[in-house]
Order: sequence, then structure tokens, then C-alpha cells
Amino acid sequence: MHIMRFRAAGSTRWGVLEGPSVVEYTGTPWSHFRRARRKYLLRQVVPLAPVVPSKVVGVAGDARRAAAEPALYLKPPSALVGPDDPIVYPAQSRRVEHEAALAVVIRRPCRQVPAARAREYVLGFACLNDVTARDLVERDGDWTRAKAFDTFCPLGPCIATDVDPASLTLEAWVNGERRQASPAKELVRPVEELVARVSEVMTLLPGDVVAVGAWRGAGPLEPGDRVEIRIEGIGSLRNTVVRAAAAGEASL
Repeated sequence: MHIMRFRAAGSTRWGVLEGPSVVEYTGTPWSHFRRARRKYLLRQVVPLAPVVPSKVVGVAGDARRAAAEPALYLKPPSALVGPDDPIVYPAQSRRVEHEAALAVVIRRPCRQVPAARAREYVLGFACLNDVTARDLVERDGDWTRAKAFDTFCPLGPCIATDVDPASLTLEAWVNGERRQASPAKELVRPVEELVARVSEVMTLLPGDVVAVGAWRGAGPLEPGDRVEIRIEGIGSLRNTVVRAAAAGEASL
């Protein structure tokens, strides 16, 4: 199942992809999610970020850089944008970078959960671009400002519920050129362990996201660039980089 959140006929709706169409569902993926009768062609809808989380918890590094404990950081909900929304290049930075990431979407409240049971708390997986102002990491000595700018968390295009995260490859493409290709099995730790580790620190709520990034190969973006995060079995998340003065309203 590939779950979408989208806008059609002036309102925000939930649905499930079926070929070139999206079938509307009632309720939410967290409660009473039921198929309805209405069906839309994809060209008739505006895809949105598939969730609006209370928090996005990022996990830094890859397997060869991993410490004894995973290094965590937060992206605020205000950083979230959806497919085709602009990524705004902030005036405070001179080096903004893309980073392909796997978004692990939480299904139900998750606190102090052992790794052996973590998948019970996962709804599915989406593409995420962990946009980072790399020069501000070096200047500030931490990730807070560098990860938190508005539009620095593109997410979408859907939530895939029936994929094996260990079999996925995370790719980043910029202007048609592949910049990253990282097998998920080479990332920091298995998804189950990461969800368990995060749940030891904070309660994860339905719709929250744990982002597992492919740090190796992350590279610079410039205004005008078209960046795409691809994960086979999930889909493609496309966004264009714009200067701050040219940015319009992003859709949540």
C-alpha cells in the first residue's frame, strides 16, 4: 500500500495509489482508515507531505562513522515541505547540501520499545531530503540551525507500507545527475534498532518521522537546481532550489 496525502476540490484528503490514480480513503492511517468510492487521476490532485509530524528525529552518520550511541538531531515541523515545493536557499548560508534519507513513519505511540518489537510501531517508509547548511554546522559547532530552516525537510511522495527497508537503495539526483546511491543496509543501524534507541529518549507519536540519512555523497545545491530523492519501491521526491526572495508559500 502506498498512502498519499493530497489536496483536491479545495480540501486535504487521504488516499492510496492505484496505478495512475489515487483512491480516496476516509479516516486516517492511524485510525479507521477505510476505502471510499471517489478516485482521482494523479494530474487532478496536488500531492502533499504524507504526514505532518510533531517532530522529525534525524540520525547522523553512516556505518563507518557510527559511534557507540547514534547521534540524534531534530528538524522542526516548520521545516517540512512536500513534493514540488521549493527548497529556499537561506541568505545566512553559503553551502546548502542535499542528503538522501529514508523516512521511517511511526504508526502508534512508541516509548521504551525493544528493537525486537519496533516494526510493530512503524507504519511505513517515505523519501526525505535532509537539507543541511553545511557551513553553519562548522560555524555553530552543532546541527540545530543548519538543519532547521524552513523548507529544509522535503518529504514524500507517499508512505510505502510493504517494503523491506534493508533492501532499499537511497539515491539523490541533481539536474539529472546521480549524486548519491547508498544501500540502506550500509546505514547507521537497522531501522528497528534506531526506532528503539530513539524511543529510549523521547516518545514517538503517530506520524512522527525518524530520518536515516545517507551522509556519504551529500553535496552542494544552488538556486535553480532540481533535486530528486529516489527510493525504488517508494517513489521519487522532487523539489527545486530557489533564492529566498523568490520563494513562495510552501504547502503542508
